[in-house]
Amino acid sequence: MALFLQRFTRRKTHGLDENLNEHGGPKLARVLGAFDLVFLGVGSTLGVGVYVLAGEVAKNNAGPAVCISFLIAAFASAFAAVCYAEFGARVPKAGSAYVYSYVTVGELMAFVIGWNLVLEYLIGTASVAKSFSENFDKLVNKSMSNAFLDVFPIDAPGLGPYVDWFAFSVTIVLSGLLAFGMKGSSLFTNVFTVVNLANVLLVIIAGLFFVDGSNWQISFNETDYNETFTEEDVGVGGFAPFGLAGIMDGAATCFFAFVGFDSIAATSEEAKNPKRDIPLAIMTTLVVVFFAYFGVSTVLTLMVPYYLQDPNTPLVSAFFDVGQEELGITVSIGSLFGISASLLGAMIPLPRIIYAMSRDGLVFRILGRIHRQTQTPVLATLLLGLFAAILSMIFDLSALIDMMSIGTLLAYSLVAVSVLIIRFTHDADEDGKLFNSNNEHDHKDNSECLSADFLGSTTNRSQKKAYILIGSYCLLCLGLALILVLGETKLQAGDVGIAVGTAIIAALLAINLAWLAWQPRSKRTVYFMVPLVPLIPCLSILINIYLMMRLSTATWIRFGVWMLDRLCILDTE
Repeated sequence: MALFLQRFTRRKTHGLDENLNEHGGPKLARVLGAFDLVFLGVGSTLGVGVYVLAGEVAKNNAGPAVCISFLIAAFASAFAAVCYAEFGARVPKAGSAYVYSYVTVGELMAFVIGWNLVLEYLIGTASVAKSFSENFDKLVNKSMSNAFLDVFPIDAPGLGPYVDWFAFSVTIVLSGLLAFGMKGSSLFTNVFTVVNLANVLLVIIAGLFFVDGSNWQISFNETDYNETFTEEDVGVGGFAPFGLAGIMDGAATCFFAFVGFDSIAATSEEAKNPKRDIPLAIMTTLVVVFFAYFGVSTVLTLMVPYYLQDPNTPLVSAFFDVGQEELGITVSIGSLFGISASLLGAMIPLPRIIYAMSRDGLVFRILGRIHRQTQTPVLATLLLGLFAAILSMIFDLSALIDMMSIGTLLAYSLVAVSVLIIRFTHDADEDGKLFNSNNEHDHKDNSECLSADFLGSTTNRSQKKAYILIGSYCLLCLGLALILVLGETKLQAGDVGIAVGTAIIAALLAINLAWLAWQPRSKRTVYFMVPLVPLIPCLSILINIYLMMRLSTATWIRFGVWMLDRLCILDTE
């Protein structure tokens, strides 16, 4: 039993040097500069969120307040992004959150996070391929979907209306491109991303000529649907027709739009200067992408009333609705470049997660074998591309997005927890190489050093106390999130019991956070460090857990089945 527990809690302490190839043989090629990483991040992120989610969330969740949903999602993502940026500087290895959790929490959590990332990127690839197909279908006047409906119809809940062979084919072709090498894939991504950014600017600038401020002030009685649909279908009108609950539901879904920045961290072993470029690229990506999402969602809901949005191709449909067919066609063609970049960006990290897990013996090692000529994990790239292609061929996009959100939020939470663990770990417990510290090129965060000096040096006792506080904080976050979600209606109605319970748990969270902030922390520094620790990682944990609790029961059931199946694999290894 002791050996069993030791296996699940052991941490990775070897093979973390950025220039070390622990098993010998060919390595991943270091060919990505700072601009390549930024284009990879923007290309990965600025795809479906702009061309699909803005209209879908506006119609079904938030109305014109979809821009606020994007803002909330961006803030929560920013807290997670700085945590990823610090680990990108500390552990510049392929694997992203999988490696980060392995060096801080242990093998079991790393295994869970690794398969969460596989799930996230599989669904990301499949859903982006589905979006590509739908946008191309719109461009050809739905002739492709009509043909597929006639020949390959599907009639089952959770699945698409037809077998989408086009999405399947696009995914297979791009998988082949990725297998041939990162340098060529990066060039394609850069070109597609430049075209995509130009297309987004076109949407915002051209759309401003067709905005109507009254579309943010529509009452329920003014909607065209009031004779057919109830208030539940179109809300109460105005800027936030579905209230705060709709905005928060929309924010949970909009997390899908900010997934791309963690793909930068997954390619750390292919960056020329990962300690500097990974943090820089992550933060630059988040800023660029947020302004794009906010601008597009604002213009979109001012052009077309929220309840008339096309949930599949909202931008193209918006220009058609205002009589600008030429602009609609141009945006549709541009969207194919943007979604192509997003598809490539979603596919790039997937085999690298498997590569990292295979290197640690948690999946078959053959999957992580690097081809000598291409310097990529060819077998993993092609097999996972095939799996994603099959998913894109049969599943419904909205069902896939919800499954992706839960994996993303859990990974964000674990990375934030990992930052807290590293900061409060006793310096004498780990050697400096584990966290890539004590390097003459590392950046010194003076505020962190002063804080660490003021609070004293870490000890085994202070480390244990900090770990307990981190665990209790996570449990309190879970309790608060459950009360806010399950008791939301009663809380809005002024229920005293729910309000008191919420206040008590919030007070305990504040006390827990203050107590944790008073603990000594590690004096190790790296090029980039999360500011205001423990506040920012703790806020990230709270927001992520709350948004996870807002996801549907069906999503949790599907996620539970996936993880139970993966844990059975670990137990039999």
